Amino acid sequence: MERWALVSGLKGDADLYKQLQRDLKRQRGVAYLFLLGDLIGPDQDCNYLINRLQQPKPGDLQPHCIYGWWEDQLLASCGYRGEQRAQESRLEHGETFHRRLKQGVAAEHLPWLASLQYGFIELDCGLIHGSSVDVGDSLDESTSPLLLLDRLTRLDVNRLFTARSARQFRLELSGGQITSCVKDHSGEQSQEHVVPKRSVIGIGAGSEYCIYEPGSDHVSFQSASANRRHLKQGFV
Repeated sequence: MERWALVSGLKGDADLYKQLQRDLKRQRGVAYLFLLGDLIGPDQDCNYLINRLQQPKPGDLQPHCIYGWWEDQLLASCGYRGEQRAQESRLEHGETFHRRLKQGVAAEHLPWLASLQYGFIELDCGLIHGSSVDVGDSLDESTSPLLLLDRLTRLDVNRLFTARSARQFRLELSGGQITSCVKDHSGEQSQEHVVPKRSVIGIGAGSEYCIYEPGSDHVSFQSASANRRHLKQGFV
């Protein structure tokens, strides 16, 4: 049975990517690797990693990439987002971090980053860095069910994989119904909408990633660093 690996938050760390590729080779049946944004970050020279993503080494699982919050901030600051400006990163991390982000990515890589999609729709699954609303939209275990349902409905999917919060979780929205009421000059009308069973899954970030089996709808949360420790101790 084919499985997906979902990774985010590499932030330019080429050594971490090598470690993840080695870890995925030990996972059985992983056929697809999805990188859900934050490929770059302000703490690394990101060029080696970007080169490897564009030109995978022999034996690498082919990466399918989308852009995340850091890519969006960089592209905005370099004029690839029209009038949008990278104010969020400046406010959240300061001007020094923002300047280091620009220094860590060569100009020749900007067109490739700008070509990345916002997200993927695969089968009945949405794969996005943030959510269907915004790349910076952070969903986690405390997010209200109505808001989660809104994010799922906007994409018309039953499973939404998200990475922005950098947390690993699976939230189930059980099947049920929503009653809406509309009152106007002609009176009051109500409608009932059936809600199917749906899920929002946080895949983690960095060395923590997610394995998904579309056939069985099984999700498992992995840690490349933990698997590496087990290997050193003599476990497979």
